[in-house]
Amino acid sequence: MLETFNALDSIRLNFSPDSLLILNLTIAFIMFGVALELKPQHFKNLALNPKAAVVGAISQFILMPFMTFLLAIAFRNYITPTIGLGMILVASCPGGNVSNFFSALARGNVALSVSLTAISDFGAIIITPLSFAFWGTLFTKVYSLLSTSGLVRPLEIPFLHVLQTVIILLGIPLTLGMFINLYFPKLTGKILIHVKRFSLIAFGGIIAVMFMKNWEFFLQYIKFIFIIVLIHNALALSLGWTFASLFKLPRRDRKTISIETGIQNSGLALILLFNPNIFPPDVAVGGMAFIAAWWGLWHLIAGLIMGGIWSGFRLAPKPALA
Repeated sequence: MLETFNALDSIRLNFSPDSLLILNLTIAFIMFGVALELKPQHFKNLALNPKAAVVGAISQFILMPFMTFLLAIAFRNYITPTIGLGMILVASCPGGNVSNFFSALARGNVALSVSLTAISDFGAIIITPLSFAFWGTLFTKVYSLLSTSGLVRPLEIPFLHVLQTVIILLGIPLTLGMFINLYFPKLTGKILIHVKRFSLIAFGGIIAVMFMKNWEFFLQYIKFIFIIVLIHNALALSLGWTFASLFKLPRRDRKTISIETGIQNSGLALILLFNPNIFPPDVAVGGMAFIAAWWGLWHLIAGLIMGGIWSGFRLAPKPALA
């Protein structure tokens, strides 16, 4: 498997600068749409009910990257360092833009989901670059020490370039969206559904085109990438549920925190990957890109599956006493 991933890393995916620009604009538009649903009240809710929000934030921003680091180290003899970095990059990104929908589908705590989206997206402006730089750098060092294959070359993660990209793609659209929602509520009501629909269709279209342009590579490597993403995503969903259970949170909150931990903004990960200031052209990112791209499709499938299972869960009524 390691030889297969070495070959995958060396592949230069068919992803043009024009496609990258469209992806950048799409992610910014998605974040703008997310912010149209955020209100100051959601931040007030965090202060009024901090326990669930703090548990969710710790699960997503601290435990998820940490456990991903351990998972990547455990797989070190089967994956390349860039595959591991791809896993860590996805884990360092904020929640996906569809987590609120999946929470509603699963009959979770939608108010908590929206509040966690608020803190997740704004917090990610700083936390995502810090998390990826810290865990990514640590992973490459540990991988070099423990793996029998070693690193081909040292990988350095430029924190400032990652920070700059995240501010542009998250900070500006989120601020603009909340401003319009706060001061132009009627306009927000008219455009919200259209913005959400268009952004989801556009993102799905970009991912589909990316796979179509690299279809031959996809068919060759998907069985390996599928297993890694499946295990990684299962770990994330289980982590959120288990951590919330440790604090005896209600079942609705546990569902939401599980979903928020397991649904990641993989589109942001793709943008960071194809940014030449972060990963120069001579750095192999084929495996990382496949991890991020497949995660973008898989977490939609996983979210629908978990939402469907949880929405159909019923406790059997107790039989009446004779």
